[in-house]
Amino acid sequence: MELVVHETSEATATAAALRIANEIQAAKNGFTLGLAGGSTPAATYAALRRHTVDWGRVDAWLSDERWVPHDHQRSNGRMAAEILMDHVEARFHRPGWSEFMEPDVSAALYESAIKAVLHDGRPDLILLGLGDDGHTASLFPGTAALDEESRWIVANHVPQVQETRVTVTYPMLWNTRLLMVLVVGENKAVALKDSLAGKTPAGRVGEGDAKVEWHVDTAAASLLH
Repeated sequence: MELVVHETSEATATAAALRIANEIQAAKNGFTLGLAGGSTPAATYAALRRHTVDWGRVDAWLSDERWVPHDHQRSNGRMAAEILMDHVEARFHRPGWSEFMEPDVSAALYESAIKAVLHDGRPDLILLGLGDDGHTASLFPGTAALDEESRWIVANHVPQVQETRVTVTYPMLWNTRLLMVLVVGENKAVALKDSLAGKTPAGRVGEGDAKVEWHVDTAAASLLH
């Protein structure tokens, strides 16, 4: 696990974008990129657009998505598309949604689709955020997805927000080459401290074989010593 503290939220997004761009360019073949939702990743995507990247080699997808239509205001996919994916040549894979489809079916189909584009059976890079409650992706405290031992992508009902989400699980995260967790803001300071101590769902992402980098700003790191 590596903790990198940046001066500001803008510096965090800039550094994260450069790190992602370099990883894509260093890949010998194709590259798979798991995208996160939230304001911090959004700033990173905006910065990433300014880099010259061979997007034709990239298969991008979502580490979690709300169970809403693709054009819904709360859709992580919509945000990622509007800021980044609509402007580059990468292939963008999103979970299927229909009022006639069950979330569990969508998650199973999505898992199969993402596994089909992986190189050597492992995701290359997955971006993650951190919630005030210590959740990452849609792995919320007390929810069923925390206990998943085999599936890589599942539907997860989150009573705290009265929503169902499609989310990656620990088995997938632990098998990823590089996980980048982006955390900015003083309101995330407690969650970051608890996560680095292993006390939250986000704090478990480093339990597998993945290399984990936490990119945070000084405000989020204010309680760390």
